Amino acid sequence: MNNRMIALGLSVLVLAMLGLAFASKPLYDTFCRVTGFGGTTQIAEEAPEAIVNREIKVRFDANVMNAPVMFRPLQTSMPINLGEHGLAFYEVTNTSDHDVSLMASYNVTPHKAGLYFNKLECFCFEERIVKAGETKKLPVVFFVGPELDDERNMKDVRTITLSYTFYETDSFEGAANSAALN
Repeated sequence: MNNRMIALGLSVLVLAMLGLAFASKPLYDTFCRVTGFGGTTQIAEEAPEAIVNREIKVRFDANVMNAPVMFRPLQTSMPINLGEHGLAFYEVTNTSDHDVSLMASYNVTPHKAGLYFNKLECFCFEERIVKAGETKKLPVVFFVGPELDDERNMKDVRTITLSYTFYETDSFEGAANSAALN
């Protein structure tokens, strides 16, 4: 009877660990989104009404991972007051002879600023299909929350770098078929 209890206990433990393994990515993503951990930016529904007279320089960075595209910001940096809207553009050019489906991952540095960096609109929210040889201008509308000014550990933040990495997705056929239907 004692061996059966041990076996049952170990079976429950294995099942619980398996369940946590499947839940770890969504839980980690939620944790990062809520806390800004790792420079994860926030998605805002509306901009704040208050603008604080503290200027932050926002720098723009663009990277490509295993995709046949050129990707660059159209401006290197921009000064912005806390709570004020910013509008920046990136440009992506498909350098291949076939259409590609792309997705962008993103973060900000310093990582502690992720909780205060908010996007209202962004090309990174959805997958993009870029036709062979095509160049697209991609906007991002953002603001740095005025509450950043109230945080003691954020007093040293004068520059925030917004970084994107474009990578090719495997779901191109499905995206192309749905586009053909519309």
